[in-house]
Amino acid sequence: GVAERLITGDADDREKFQAWAETVPATVGNPLYQWTHLELRRPFGIDDLLLDGSTAQEIWEQTGDLLARPQFTTRGILKQMRVRFVCTTDDPLDDLAAHKAMAADRSLDLTVLPAFRPDKAVHIEAADTFRAWVRSLEGVAGRPLGDYTAFLDALGERIDYFHSVGARVSDHAMLVPPYREASAAEVAAVYRKVMGGKDADALDAEAFQTAVLLYLGREYARRGWVMQYHISALRNTNTRAFRELGPDTGYDSIADFPIAAPLNRLLGALDNTDELPKTILYSLDASKNDVLATTVGNFQDGSTPGKLQFGSGWWYHDQKDGILKQMTSLANMGLLSRFVGMLTDSRSFLSFPRHDYFRRILCNLVGGWVDSGEAPRDFDLLGSMIGDICWNNAVRYFGVPVKEH
Repeated sequence: GVAERLITGDADDREKFQAWAETVPATVGNPLYQWTHLELRRPFGIDDLLLDGSTAQEIWEQTGDLLARPQFTTRGILKQMRVRFVCTTDDPLDDLAAHKAMAADRSLDLTVLPAFRPDKAVHIEAADTFRAWVRSLEGVAGRPLGDYTAFLDALGERIDYFHSVGARVSDHAMLVPPYREASAAEVAAVYRKVMGGKDADALDAEAFQTAVLLYLGREYARRGWVMQYHISALRNTNTRAFRELGPDTGYDSIADFPIAAPLNRLLGALDNTDELPKTILYSLDASKNDVLATTVGNFQDGSTPGKLQFGSGWWYHDQKDGILKQMTSLANMGLLSRFVGMLTDSRSFLSFPRHDYFRRILCNLVGGWVDSGEAPRDFDLLGSMIGDICWNNAVRYFGVPVKEH
């Protein structure tokens, strides 16, 4: 019931904040209510006011005053929240100039590294977007990419470049994991067809996606990277809103397509040649929790504890019920103690308290097992497990340098 001008429109910041404050009381039962007040508590120290229309002005003034202070700059908040590692998501075409500048800045007391997000190189079914992206890749590579082999070579060079700047993680978005076997000649023909101005049909697109994902997976494995698959997001479902507002404006939903067979075949094709990298699988469809929890068990090879991971409750499931369902499924089907913990891809810079939210839910889950007699009242054992899930497992798994505070 809130006008779009008060959300993404031309209203000023104070008007938008007032509209949000007046909406907050209606969010009781939604994690937004808890997140909002956790963020007011940390880092702002406001724990005596609940945000609503009547308190909006006072909270606006208090937070505005704090944000003008040195300890509430971007770096100040990072330091307050004891952030030691941040990973961004970057298109392969990015020059990573900001990352180079941060790496050279000795006053920055945390590690900031890029992640490789090559979705536009994989999703050939969006032919216009794919062609435009390849033309941009040609500019970065400094040569024409008229054939499929040249295209792959250029992608490999971008992986090398990202690796040289510190990247050790990739990320892929997919509605359904593809798997369709095709010869190199058949895949090359699909590439030529699309670059020649035509569209790929569904089967050709699936064959191309499979081939590129297998190539990328092998390249990640060769460099010791972590590969992430985010599955089952149905994006930009409201075509009118998409026309008026563009992508990523709140009109995405959970998809419910079968994923078990193609996902296992895709991972299995990499594993068959011992070229499956460390992999984290996330699903926006929580009905697939057990599918992912059992899929990761199919390809553990003893090289890394929890080499394949069932990723944390993501997006719509980054809330109490979703987090509990994901961890319960993982505990039932595998080893919760190997879990690398929470990921939040919130675009809100103040969303660090969501990690506190996750830790509270995790501790409550394990504490409940103790109360019911399902786990021993052994604080050394369980404290070590909690510490591993919240920090140590991820540090070991990603293998990135983390600056000590």
